[in-house]
Amino acid sequence: MRAELIMVGTELLLGEIVDTNGPFMARHLADLGIDVYFKSTVGDNLSRLQEVLKKAFGRSDLILISGGLGPTEDDLTREAVSLAAGCPLREDPEVIRWIENRFVERYGSLTAMSPQNRKQALFPAGSEIIPNPVGTAPGFWLEKAGRIVVALPGVARELEAMFRETILPKLRTVAGEEALVIRNLHFAGIGESSLAELLADLVSAQTNPTIALYASGGTVRVRLAAKTAQRAKAWDLIAPLEAEIKRRAGAYFYGVDEQSLEEVVAKGFLERGLTLALAESCTGGLIAHRITNIPGSSDFFLRGYVVYTNQAKIDDLGVRPATLAAFTAYSAEVAREMAEGVRKRAQTDFGLAVTGIAGPGGGTPDKPVGLAYIALASAENTTVQKHFWRGTREQVKERLATAALQLLWRTLSGLQAD
Repeated sequence: MRAELIMVGTELLLGEIVDTNGPFMARHLADLGIDVYFKSTVGDNLSRLQEVLKKAFGRSDLILISGGLGPTEDDLTREAVSLAAGCPLREDPEVIRWIENRFVERYGSLTAMSPQNRKQALFPAGSEIIPNPVGTAPGFWLEKAGRIVVALPGVARELEAMFRETILPKLRTVAGEEALVIRNLHFAGIGESSLAELLADLVSAQTNPTIALYASGGTVRVRLAAKTAQRAKAWDLIAPLEAEIKRRAGAYFYGVDEQSLEEVVAKGFLERGLTLALAESCTGGLIAHRITNIPGSSDFFLRGYVVYTNQAKIDDLGVRPATLAAFTAYSAEVAREMAEGVRKRAQTDFGLAVTGIAGPGGGTPDKPVGLAYIALASAENTTVQKHFWRGTREQVKERLATAALQLLWRTLSGLQAD
């Protein structure tokens, strides 16, 4: 089955909002073994939307539309589908009553309901109404001339609820047994090109499963995708390839699928019964943010300091003024004293510290923008790493936070779990 996604909204073309509905639907379609061949973004213009729909009718079996189902004049998805499919619009009395009830429940009366809201009860003839458990804009499912058109609101939380509750079960019936299974393997501490070299013969010989590498923020993801008539058979194809990749690059492998580096780090601390404190300078609390996104992190992450100025490093961590004067805040020596100081103040098993120059200003020939240091202190020793990255302020901060988590992960990997 060939699918096509159409995202409707001038705000998308202006860059005012980022499309999340397309990726959400595409992931679920891939899981069902439905191929997405085309994705279009079109503004709130009836003729252009009709043009896109006519092309979709000519080349795709399944067309999913996001947006344009609101009550205003520029919400034109109903009209465009009606014209493209040759199905006149009909008002559904049950939907009218449903919309009225929603307004009464929310506002206590119908006075807040505009006459424009009646537009949301118009559907191309022959449509099956898709209820909206979150908002006031129902969607519709239309089958015409061997094509299926599904129209859903553009509000992400509404679309996702409707897709999961109604569309997915219907698509499972339509798609049948064929399945595309995707396995993501995550690696840290190795670049994309180096990992590609390790896997070069596997990549060149790929058929089914396929192999693809993606680098992002200091980590590399290897995507394995297998398509078969049955899901279990797809996993049978992926398993030996996954095992071979882990055998070759196991020293850099840290997780699968949705596992994040911080999740793996949290698991390592919890399994070993160890504790952590952080001292962050240029990352401004980003490492703490990523760690505290993990449920249960309060069981090992005891304290965090954002010491953005030299005086804060002195007052909060006990960094010596003489060290700052001799080496500056962007140095291995200061990173070491920060890590040891935060571990001592918090009385934790580990103290992690980062300091550097995120830019765009503040660099010198000897200490350029992108220079950063990471220090990890324990009772036995202190490890200090020097890094340098090019990029924007946000990119340097993200790479530094990821590198700090990598140091934690590698250190924990060498320790015996309880």
